Amino acid sequence: MTLGTLDRTPPPIFKQGPSALSKLILFSALALFLMVADSRFKVTQPLRAVLATVLYPVQWLALQPVRFGREVGDYFITARQAQTQSEAASQMRATQAIRSTRVEQLTLENSRLRKLLDLRDQLKVDSMAAEVLYDAADPYTRKVIIGKGLSQGVVLGSPVIDEFGVLGQVTLVHPLVSEVTLIIDRNLAIPVLNLRTGVRSLAFGDTGGGGLELRFMGSSADVQQGDLLTTSGVDGVYPPGLPVARIDHIERRAESAFVRIQCTPLALVSGARHVMVLQPQSAQIPPRPADTPSGTPPKKGGRS
Repeated sequence: MTLGTLDRTPPPIFKQGPSALSKLILFSALALFLMVADSRFKVTQPLRAVLATVLYPVQWLALQPVRFGREVGDYFITARQAQTQSEAASQMRATQAIRSTRVEQLTLENSRLRKLLDLRDQLKVDSMAAEVLYDAADPYTRKVIIGKGLSQGVVLGSPVIDEFGVLGQVTLVHPLVSEVTLIIDRNLAIPVLNLRTGVRSLAFGDTGGGGLELRFMGSSADVQQGDLLTTSGVDGVYPPGLPVARIDHIERRAESAFVRIQCTPLALVSGARHVMVLQPQSAQIPPRPADTPSGTPPKKGGRS
């Protein structure tokens, strides 16, 4: 076989199709046609719907990790925000509780101060307001310390009252503070008057029971539960008419000539905050005239 008779065409497996440029032009034209046709006639919309329906499970599965990551992140963000809001709410609640307590305390103090001022206007004696600082350290007595002393004009024996009645008596005076013995102290006694019957008696403190006790009252004495006891004013210390206590319990015993009477003090012996210190009645009593020798008439005038 001669060389001229050889077939120089490539075998079918190595045959080349259209050129790359031809393919680019063809597919570009097809793309433009499809875009124009879809824009004008919506020819690919059904195809898109079918493809979207078919590919939806694949999209759903592909989006699950993203959604899971977002939910985890949102959970931690929400938990952190909830914790922050809870802490802020707790702080606000504590602040509101403190304010509420202070408002209630101020309202109570305001009410008590108003009653004290009204009581001061009713009394015709000199008085001064004072604040209870703390209780005395002695556990066997009932005493408190007030923030007024000798430099403010407090004198020994001054009666001390609150808005409800007699609280006690000044028994020790320092330059800046004073010690007040409460009426329920066992070493303090106060003359009282039963408003219902007008009978005077003596009330002693009962430290153990936290009240008062009327002593030396006969078994036939006319006393009833609920009788109001006020200061009688016969001791020259307490002004007359100040509320002291109310009779709470009466015990009559056949083997005793005296009746045991327990009384409840009207003053806040365990919770007084603001008090009024009164001037003793003895300061208003004129001095007793000097005694003159018998048989010597007092001089009416002239030089000695």
